[in-house]
Amino acid sequence: MPPRKKAETPAPSSPERGGGNKAQTINDIARLAQVSKKTVSRVINQSPLVHKETRDRVEAVMREVNYTPDPFARSLAFRRSFLIGMVYDNPTAQYIVNMQNGALDGIRDSGFELVVHPCDSRNPAYIDGVRRFVQQQKLFGVMLVPRVSEDQALADMLAEIDCRYARIASVSLDHASRMLITHDRDGAAEAADYLHALGHREIALITGPASYRSAHERTAGFIEALQRHGLELPRHRVIEAGYTFESGVAAAERLLAGKDRPSAIFAGNDEMAAGVYKVALRSGISIPQQLSVIGFDDSPLASRLWPAMSSVRLPIRDMGRIAASMLLQNEPTAAAALATASVRPHLIIRDSCQPPG
Repeated sequence: MPPRKKAETPAPSSPERGGGNKAQTINDIARLAQVSKKTVSRVINQSPLVHKETRDRVEAVMREVNYTPDPFARSLAFRRSFLIGMVYDNPTAQYIVNMQNGALDGIRDSGFELVVHPCDSRNPAYIDGVRRFVQQQKLFGVMLVPRVSEDQALADMLAEIDCRYARIASVSLDHASRMLITHDRDGAAEAADYLHALGHREIALITGPASYRSAHERTAGFIEALQRHGLELPRHRVIEAGYTFESGVAAAERLLAGKDRPSAIFAGNDEMAAGVYKVALRSGISIPQQLSVIGFDDSPLASRLWPAMSSVRLPIRDMGRIAASMLLQNEPTAAAALATASVRPHLIIRDSCQPPG
């Protein structure tokens, strides 16, 4: 009887790399690479949020153990797209363009793209519309631009569906890691101080719509600064408008009609201030000889008017960049550190103001 062939002994397997033919799992890769399962999933899905050193280490482990991600598991793991949303309800086109350019600055070379969602916050169904936008696009995060950033119900909805967000507002409305504060009140106060220093006492104010927190902050900052100088604005010289050129025209027509007109007007944004320019020109009132004008935002429009208009500069493009960058922060501590930074408006003095005649 021929001798039995001795059975081959399988080569010992490394206790660290798993045994023989045992299929490696994503948990094994995470353990061997000393990272979290979520980080491995991000590497598999080519997420730009993983540092190169970490990515290289995870990929090296996957090659060493010949790990192939299951396509079905891969699709389940990839629950978010590489899209950042910008949600806004703002009538000023240049403001939105500047904010959008800033957001693009913030995500450049990150692998993310920007999608925008205009909405009408006066529509009771707008929050449901934002929800559909976020879920259909599988957004990674959302930038909330004034005035929707001021809506707590919208922020609560995003938290409910576990969508990260960054809010831009004139005051703090949320946790520091989600807020970019613009301090609009301080910029309006600087405008009031400047007009008072020039000697103006007959001053008028065109505010933004009452539904905007920024309008309240700018109004309060301007009025309180004048009060510190002992000046009170009469009610008939405070006109609410809509942050649009047309509403600025309508407000200026009321303020500049008749002989009892102000010597200076501060408008809550540049669009409304441009409306003042139109009415002054049509009425034969020269700027700045007979009327001083200051706007807010310091949009390109301010320097293109004649005479060039003084305006409170709000760094809108920087605001968009910072808000987008906040969304891309991987570590909560880093996001909180970045969010504590705020922007400060300041007055840019040009040719639209002089002492009253």
